[in-house]
Formats: sequence, structure tokens, C-alpha cells
Amino acid sequence: MKNILSILFLVAVVPLYGTDFYKEYRAGWLKKAEQNTPRLIETLKQPRRLVEIISDKESYQGWKVVESQSDKKLSEISLKQQKSYIIDFGEHLTGYVSFSLKSLDERTPDSPVRLKFTFGEVPSEVSTPFDPYTGDLCRAWLQDETVTVMNVSETIQIGRRLSFRYIKAELIGEPHFDFAISDITCRAVTSVSVVPDPLSASVPEIITEIDRIGLATLKECMQTVFEDGPKRDQRLWIGDLYLQSMANNYSYRQFDLTRRCLYLVAGLSDENGYLNANVFERPEPHAQQKQFLLEYALLFNATLKDYLIATNDLQTAYDLWPVAKKQLEIVRTYTQENGLMDFERANSEWWVFFDWKPGLHKEVALQGVSIFALKETYELARLIGKEKEITYIPSMVKKMSKAAYKEYYDKQSGLFVGKLDNQISYASQIWMVLSGVPTQKEAQRALYGLSSSDSAITPGTPYLYHYYIQAMINSGMEKEANEALVDYWGGMVRRDADTFWEAYDPNDDFISPYKFHPMNSYCHAWSCTPVYFIRKYPEIFNPTYALEK
Repeated sequence: MKNILSILFLVAVVPLYGTDFYKEYRAGWLKKAEQNTPRLIETLKQPRRLVEIISDKESYQGWKVVESQSDKKLSEISLKQQKSYIIDFGEHLTGYVSFSLKSLDERTPDSPVRLKFTFGEVPSEVSTPFDPYTGDLCRAWLQDETVTVMNVSETIQIGRRLSFRYIKAELIGEPHFDFAISDITCRAVTSVSVVPDPLSASVPEIITEIDRIGLATLKECMQTVFEDGPKRDQRLWIGDLYLQSMANNYSYRQFDLTRRCLYLVAGLSDENGYLNANVFERPEPHAQQKQFLLEYALLFNATLKDYLIATNDLQTAYDLWPVAKKQLEIVRTYTQENGLMDFERANSEWWVFFDWKPGLHKEVALQGVSIFALKETYELARLIGKEKEITYIPSMVKKMSKAAYKEYYDKQSGLFVGKLDNQISYASQIWMVLSGVPTQKEAQRALYGLSSSDSAITPGTPYLYHYYIQAMINSGMEKEANEALVDYWGGMVRRDADTFWEAYDPNDDFISPYKFHPMNSYCHAWSCTPVYFIRKYPEIFNPTYALEK
């Protein structure tokens, strides 16, 4: 039977030669995506100061920033004598760096000058040697550039767009004449053109600071798409889009960017009708082909629903309804007769993600996100009058919820555990709560139970931690949601974050999905969502519940 089901799935997802599920829509969607491309706002930024970065075991990742001992201006410092120094721009920037040189003596510049620049979002990036490189991703993502200047009088722009606060400048090709960097600037870019409303003056300082840094994170990722990270990967991922659009709904409210992203993802979907997990803009819009990430495809529907509620843009919802409806086939394909998702099969045919956490078992979370997606899609259909096209959903939700409760809920411990693996994880409890399977009392018991379990698999990223906060809010645990947000994102604040990070574990400063922490994105889209929580639920994040930190 399993082999027959696999063959039927392949028939369903692999188009016949020459067919395209969205052929009649695709060009129109891509045209609308192009029409909604926002204009980038450019701001010229200057360095704030020269600094030294010293080893310090008490500081984040072992590096501490201190003021430079030199009292010279940048344009007075001989690189021939000093060989290297570190420039601090005082804030996280995304943009294009230009610099110029000047001679410091009477000798005629008679040779090229070769410099190496290393750009860092955090101090460790300009302090940790990149080589020998031990990471998993392409070494070229690391932000170090060797530049040969042929004429000292030239102004040089480094070609690639960069994401940084600190720049380490090093002389690696020494000329006979003396010289200095006379000027260095960043042409910072973002599509953000408005300033969100300020928070109430009564909001606690730590929450105000978390909101400020969350807004900075979102702003840096708002380019001509919602990028996942302006340093890396510089592309649009559906999972990040979902969270960014939620934060944008309650802050910048630049809905043209959300609209562009929705149309791009739809227009660049696979010919079988399923969504590729991410898309690129250059050299022309294209998807990372066959990059199928199961829960991301389902979260497209929730993103479209939330966008509709925020904007009342019925036309976009009507246009993209066929895409949302098609993604439901993923759930229908893998739901077994007993109401459970066939995790083993889905996991072998799709990328099932949920979090960058080694050893995480995802069976229960998959059941939860599938039920969640069915409910979100049915609500979308109700809002645009399409319920009759998916009348099967209410009974399917009921069946899947009943099966999840029966097979995964351990009444003795009050926790949800899988049949294939009895691992206790945050992901399992979170997605069962968000799916609405347990009662509120049972949801609270499950979430409280996590903190008392020594073996529970904790989140490795702010991505899963976002859903943890939402699960607590849904369960009526408002005080606990406040405490968790302040503790987790406040932990990054206390570690001097300018923007919030891709991966964060309070107990491991060097956590990295890529086996090399400088490769991490230290300004990452899925980390911006305190903006959403703080602004959507002011009653939770006001002084009544605030903690003294």
C-alpha cells in the first residue's frame, strides 16, 4: 500500500511533460510583483570612532569593544606604520562602502596599494580568523574583501553590498610611500520610508529597547523583498516572510513589499503547483528549484490571510487563492486513514524544518502545523467567500485533532510525544498548542511541563522561540509570555546586540547551524517579531506584567 501511495504522490506532484499548473496566472503574478517593487531609501553614513576589540571571557563570544587609544583622526593614521585598525560605524548598516586614500609624505605614489577589509555585524567577525575555514556553507559568504587601489587619488566602491557595524582595515601590499585612508563611508539602503508610532512612555525600558532593536532588524531586512538576512542569504524565504509581514503589519505597514513578496513566491512556484521555499531577485527573479520545505509552503496561506486582514486587499487574496488552495493538497496527500500525518514519508520527500536544532524529532510538530494551516486557510476562504471550495476542512481538522490527542498526548505527564520517538520537545508542545488540539488548561500544563523537564529539546533559534511566545499567549499565560520575551530577546540586548540574531542559545554563545559562528547572520528576519508581540498585545507588555531586569 505504501508503494502505491508513493506512486500516486509522484503522479500528483510531478507534472506531465510541458504542463504548468499556474500557466495562465504566472506572468500576471510576476508583473504585479514587479509593479510593487519599493524604492530603496539611501542614507550616507560616516564612521563614529576607532575601536580596539580585545579578548574578554565575560563578553559575548569572548570579545569586548573598547575605545581606541589613538587620538588621531582616521585621515591622519599611517597604515604603513600601524598596518591595521578597526572602524566602528556605531550602528548596524546594510549598504555599499566607498573609501579614498591620500599620501602622507612627499614621495610620489609609484605603485598600487593592496588592502584587506573585514566587515562584521558583531565584534567576533572581525576578530576570529576565517581560515582555515571549517563551515558548511560557501566561504564566499564571509565578508572579507581584498582591494587593489591603482591610483591613490581614486575613490573606490567595494562592489558587493555589505551588512556590518565594524570594519577592520589591513595593509597587505606595502608600498614605499606613506598613506592613510582619508575617507570611508557607507551608502546605507532600505525600503523603509516611515517611522512607526512610538511606544507609550510607561512601557518598561527593556521592552522599549527590545522593540527598538526589533525595528532595526526588520528595517535592515526590508530591501526590495523581505530578505531573511542582509548579510546572508539575501533572499526571500516563506518562513521569514510570514514573521516579517506580521511585524510589518504592526509597525512600518509598508504593504507594497508584502504584496510583492506574495506575488513573487506564487509566480516562481514549481510547475506542479507547490511553492519553492525561497526565491532570488537577481539577475532576474527565480526560485531555488526543487527546494520544497513543507511547513513553509503551508505558512504561505497564513501569510496571505494575515495580509488580507491588515489591508482588506481582496484583489490580491482572490488572485492568490488558487495557490493557497493547492498547498492544502500537501496535508491531504500525507494524512493517513487514522488521521495522523505520515511523518516518515513526508520527511523523506520534503524538507521538514521547524528549527535549527540537532536531534529534533518533528513528527508531532508536523501534525500541529498541518492542522494550523487547515484552519488558517479555511478562515482565508471564509473572508473571501470561498468556503464551498474546501468544505472538507472542518471534518478533516476534527479527525486530525482527535487523532493527535489520542496518539500523542500523554495524560500522565501532560505532554505531547511522538509514536516514532518519545522525545519531549518545545516544538511538539508549541505546535500542538497553536493547532488548538489541547484545551487551554492542557496547553498550560504542557508548556509548564517543559520547564520542569531536564531532557526537553529547547529552541535553537528565535524562529521557534517566536512560536513559543505565541503558544503562551494563546494559552492565557500572559505573564509567562512577557517573562520569556524579556528573558530571551533581552538576553541578546544584554549581549550588546544592534540587531537580533539568526541563532541564539542563552547557554551557548557559539551556536551555529553552519559549524562556524562568523557565518551566522547577526541581523536576521525571523528574529524581529518582538515588534509584533509588543505592539499587538500592549496589555501584556505594559508595566503590570513587566519584570525588573
